[in-house]
Amino acid sequence: MNVVRFDYWLDPAFDRIVSAVSGLRLATCAREGADDAAWAALADADVYQITAAKDEIPRHWFATADLLARCPRLLAVSTSGSGCDTVDIGACTEAGVMVLNQAGGNGDSVAEMAIALMLSVLRRIPESDRAMRERRGMSREDLMGHELRGRTLGIVGVGEAGRRVAHIARAFGMEVLGHDPLRSADDVRARGAEPVDFQTLLQRSHIVSLHCPRDASTLGLMNAAAFAAMPAGAIFVSTARGGIHDEAALHAALQSGHIAGAGLDVWDQEPPPLEHPLLTLPQVVATFHTAGVTHEGRRNNATLAATQIVELLAHGHRPPRLVNPEVWPRARERLQQALAGRSAEAMRMA
Repeated sequence: MNVVRFDYWLDPAFDRIVSAVSGLRLATCAREGADDAAWAALADADVYQITAAKDEIPRHWFATADLLARCPRLLAVSTSGSGCDTVDIGACTEAGVMVLNQAGGNGDSVAEMAIALMLSVLRRIPESDRAMRERRGMSREDLMGHELRGRTLGIVGVGEAGRRVAHIARAFGMEVLGHDPLRSADDVRARGAEPVDFQTLLQRSHIVSLHCPRDASTLGLMNAAAFAAMPAGAIFVSTARGGIHDEAALHAALQSGHIAGAGLDVWDQEPPPLEHPLLTLPQVVATFHTAGVTHEGRRNNATLAATQIVELLAHGHRPPRLVNPEVWPRARERLQQALAGRSAEAMRMA
């Protein structure tokens, strides 16, 4: 059984776990410069391990209908994180291909970064750092910020990262609201947030933090109207995905002063161009999609991905992080046929 991935950075735990299992063969292909060899490997792949970040591989390696048509043996596409920006989930489902993610593997890392961005914006930490390095003559009051305590935090998407953010925020003495159309009100409460609709969350939150997936329902969710609905002086934070917030609309809201500051880990283009308008504003704290990029988070995700693949291919088990569960009956049948075929082939070779 063949597992194929490209040569983007992946914690060594993935290669070590997959390669240690008898009957599994791992191929690592070059992202650029050897397309024929990569297509040959993918055509023989049972699982395609793909990066979840849209700017780490060329577009023709995305798991689209075109790629799936050239990979008839493919049983599953496994992403490196919780997102599926590089995978056409609908096309995979139609082809009987499972989509696996690693939801929760870097949840602590993402939650810590979201809180760090809130603190950085409210306490004006980057501004203070630059001032200390570049000038003198300012007073401490020139860099006065605000506390988190007593503020209302609105979390959009109360999944694994959102749940952890809610827990930390409550420790800071914040009121936490949550909006997640994929979860029941009781589930949102159990995850530490008071369930509200989207408009109520915008209107009541001093800080809005995004933790929802990027899909057709969330693209452009934070537009000019959404920013206008937030209280004057509110803060916006996103560690989710670029495209969920409208960058031009956010820039306008920041320039007008209606939104007091923003902490942005994700961008339409990553990294954004140096001349990006948002990067010119001192009240914006910018990071390079690194919320989930810690040694611990990357190791956890690599271990989860490898373990799911091993359990699937070596034991035929249903993956616990199956994004398109409706495909499982068909995928299980395809898996059983593949395993039987590989077993028969091994006996002939013997």
